[in-house]
Amino acid sequence: MARDVKCVKSVGCVSAVGMGTWGMGGGFWTSDYSNDEGWVEALELGIELGMTLIDTAEMYGGGHSEELVGRAAKGFKRDELFIVTKVWPNHAKYDDALRSVEASVRRLGTYADLILLHWPSDSVPICETVKAFEEAINKGYARFWGLSNFNVKGIEEARSCAKKYDVAAVENRYSLKYRADEHSVIPYAEREGLLYLAYTPIEKGVLAHDQLLSEIGRKYGKTAVQVALNWYIGLGTVVPIPKAGNKDHVRENAGAMGWRLSKDDWEAISEHFK
Repeated sequence: MARDVKCVKSVGCVSAVGMGTWGMGGGFWTSDYSNDEGWVEALELGIELGMTLIDTAEMYGGGHSEELVGRAAKGFKRDELFIVTKVWPNHAKYDDALRSVEASVRRLGTYADLILLHWPSDSVPICETVKAFEEAINKGYARFWGLSNFNVKGIEEARSCAKKYDVAAVENRYSLKYRADEHSVIPYAEREGLLYLAYTPIEKGVLAHDQLLSEIGRKYGKTAVQVALNWYIGLGTVVPIPKAGNKDHVRENAGAMGWRLSKDDWEAISEHFK
């Protein structure tokens, strides 16, 4: 399987397609141990196929998703992986955020490459959370910090708080059917050299049934999902993180790498989803 990477100023090079883990190991703060072996095997396969960026969070399965990611990571060279996890906004206070990162590191069994504030907090000043994230980096719990579900104004405010380590990444919802960030956060990330992680890139399976994506896919021997993911690969610092729920999904997602849409097909898709 051919491997693709995206290289950005803030973090270096990461896989051009990542793996999302929402729903693996449980739901919203609720753990599910019924399919641990299947989930771990799916993650291991994804890593073997070149999707070495793995996105998780403390609230996914009440932390169990992080444990699964940690299990999958054990069989690989750590410096070849890029593990992302997130702190829930209820834990945005300095002490709480630092404890959350520490707990995530324990569950992962290793440091996090990137820690994100999952959503903006309504009650805690962002500078307090940024201070905690910088201390987490000082302690070796993480290499970089970033933000999730933030607009440009929020990113700028957070950056103004940083004393030692600048923001490295932003993770927002983005897909061919949800393109708001194209005119704001994505060009900002490209200009500033930040990694942009796109969650829900397949719109929970909706794009798998799109007629144009399917028609274009037949020209390349690819599925609609693979065409959509390859379209994102053509966007600067954007890395899509489709869900890696099982081996079939993982194989299909990995098949988006190692080839490129023609310019005409890429532009036709862009126009189709305007």
